[in-house]
Amino acid sequence: MSSVYERIGGEPAMAAAVEVFYRKVLGDERISHFFEDVDMERQAAKQKAFLTMVCGGPSAYSGKDMRAGHKHLVERGLNASHFDAVAGHLKETLEELGVPAELVGQVMAVAEGARADVLNR
Repeated sequence: MSSVYERIGGEPAMAAAVEVFYRKVLGDERISHFFEDVDMERQAAKQKAFLTMVCGGPSAYSGKDMRAGHKHLVERGLNASHFDAVAGHLKETLEELGVPAELVGQVMAVAEGARADVLNR
């Protein structure tokens, strides 16, 4: 059986998803302030590598684990409502790009599985 990564279109689909996703995130006043001091090109590359890995594609993700990577944001107030906003943008992005509902569900389950680590709980 092919991976979610392959079934949603591989690298071009990941690149498109990350671009659309960050446009939504940066346009959302509830969460955009968390990205004010972030090199977005570098952030997008890390996000693309991470999504590729969690969707079963070739693993090139070398970033920090979720807990370490988000600790400074939790200290700045990152909470469940912010996680929900980001997850919502991810789901909308995948749906807009025509990813089948079953695959969206699989990606969202992986995202939900990261909640405790992202929020340092």
